[in-house]
Amino acid sequence: MDQANFDIEAIVQAVLAELRKQGGMAVAAAPTAAPAGRPAGAEPVIDLPDPTLPEYRRALGVEHPQDLEGLRNLCATTTARLGVGRAGPRPRTRALLLFQSDYGVTQDAIYGEVAPEVLEKLHLFKVQTQVADRDEYLLRPDLGRKLSAEAKKIIAERCVKKPQVQVVIGDGLSAAAVNNNVPEIYPVIEQGLKSAGISLGTPFFIQYARVGVINDVNEIIGADVGVILLGERPGLGVADALSAYLGYRPGPGKTDAERDVVCMITYHGGTNPLEAGAYVVELIKKTLQYRASGVELKLKASS
Repeated sequence: MDQANFDIEAIVQAVLAELRKQGGMAVAAAPTAAPAGRPAGAEPVIDLPDPTLPEYRRALGVEHPQDLEGLRNLCATTTARLGVGRAGPRPRTRALLLFQSDYGVTQDAIYGEVAPEVLEKLHLFKVQTQVADRDEYLLRPDLGRKLSAEAKKIIAERCVKKPQVQVVIGDGLSAAAVNNNVPEIYPVIEQGLKSAGISLGTPFFIQYARVGVINDVNEIIGADVGVILLGERPGLGVADALSAYLGYRPGPGKTDAERDVVCMITYHGGTNPLEAGAYVVELIKKTLQYRASGVELKLKASS
């Protein structure tokens, strides 16, 4: 093994010596030396544009496609990563950098925190589920559906009881969804319900929340309609989408079949929060009218 290492080192040295003779001194320079044409200590030259910019994000990476117009039309029909091209068996640098950037955004969304100023702006107090931290939240969805004992006490003390509608906000799987969309959608819901003469309970924020926690909340509040605005699972294209889940008289044992949901609330390719807020209000009105939600609401409304 030592002899092999010696042979390799001797070969490398011989190659470098030959390059020196041919004027290739830059190859033999010390690793800390600046490349030719760049002063020592200067910042490296970045010769690729930012792949996250709109004009580059959707740019085709396939060189000389057989049907350029057809490929453009195909890529325009979806946000999937089509037509990114390849460098031999590997992705092109631009496509790889974009993938890594989008993946980093999803991690920031999952492990991020809802900004205190968002809670302050909407006058939301904060409680927590039975989850201790973010890692446990990801591993134990069941604990995210149950309020802590302290949370139940705070809610019982601070919230109006038996309103027609109770709205809560949960971080879910994207703090960015709450930060970017709740300040826009909540005032629309609040104003819409007020204009319709529908009473609204005391809003608050739940950390480490799952959808099912609305059952636990309403066991204390006793509202006719429970609504939770929750951060969705982030994807590689959109990491700040919000969902609005609502159900008629949620409580122990209620399932997804007894809830309705407005998904993909975001300015980035989804339903913008202002429009979504108005739609949520109309759905609440319908829920109160038929005294049902989920599958039962669809059956009653269609009969």
